Amino acid sequence: MRSSGWTARCGWHPADLFREHLLSTSTTSGTRAVADVATTWVPDWPLDLLRVLSPHRRGASDPTMQVGDGGLWRTTSTPEGSATVRIAREGPEVRIEAWGPGAGWAAAAVPGWLGAEDRPEEFSPGTAHPLVAELHRTHPHLRLGRTGRTWDALMPAVLEQKVTTAEAYRVFRELCRLAGEPAPGPAPAGMRVLPSARRLREVTDWEWHRCGLDGARRRALIAVAGVADRMEPDAGCDSAELQRRLRVVPGIGVWTAAEVVQRVLGCPDTVSVGDYHLKNTVGFALTGRRNTDDEEMIALLEPWRGQRQRVVRLILAGGPRRPRRGPRFAPTDYRRV
Repeated sequence: MRSSGWTARCGWHPADLFREHLLSTSTTSGTRAVADVATTWVPDWPLDLLRVLSPHRRGASDPTMQVGDGGLWRTTSTPEGSATVRIAREGPEVRIEAWGPGAGWAAAAVPGWLGAEDRPEEFSPGTAHPLVAELHRTHPHLRLGRTGRTWDALMPAVLEQKVTTAEAYRVFRELCRLAGEPAPGPAPAGMRVLPSARRLREVTDWEWHRCGLDGARRRALIAVAGVADRMEPDAGCDSAELQRRLRVVPGIGVWTAAEVVQRVLGCPDTVSVGDYHLKNTVGFALTGRRNTDDEEMIALLEPWRGQRQRVVRLILAGGPRRPRRGPRFAPTDYRRV
């Protein structure tokens, strides 16, 4: 099944939410290495650091994003090389520290990650549904961030195709440990940079099997790794253009392309059609029905065309939860096949 991992109110483990105060402390470790790049930025809205970055985190044990030492740590690829970034609240300011060859590029991109380029003022909930108006009232500062890096979103999205979220997260961790480089700088223990496209093309068949990746997703990953540079957005590249490029690659369909542009460009409109849970989550919130198909979901979201993904995020942030019935799907362990 396909699942974006966004179908919880927040993509963070409860323990991390309990420790949210750690992100707003000015106390820092006296032994941490001096950053290659350090700067501050002041958002002009009440920033919810955990929520805006939650779509980029693959579970509580994500080796590319962790909370610790008074801040949030994230590794990323950049055009200049890998980087580790630490983000922490210091009163009204956000302190940004970065290490590695791509430190300058990554540090400059952080405000975009946190929603500085989003335009929530362009959204009006209207009168089509009272729930959307209420969610907009209670979550007025919800922001959609953008990373500007296709590969960082594309590789995990391919791993999430047609499997349970738990299985996708496990394979992501295994691949990062196998082929990802250690995080630059004084990152928390075990953090890695996700594997580069070049490194993935060097992974052997038996290593793929040890990670538990099935043939279809393996072929899709190798295909996108071969054209990864051409998938990065250039100046003027919009959501429709990036989706068009992505869907030319074998194994990349409408769901994967949508998951990528939501994260890379912060697209406020593109919805993940084909997601196993999302259609029912949206349908239940807006109609009270347990089961909804993709066509019905798109029809329900039509009054907010241009801002449909923002409405989805509002529903995920505070909408009613569809009751769960029956057993969970059991993950398939392809290492035993």
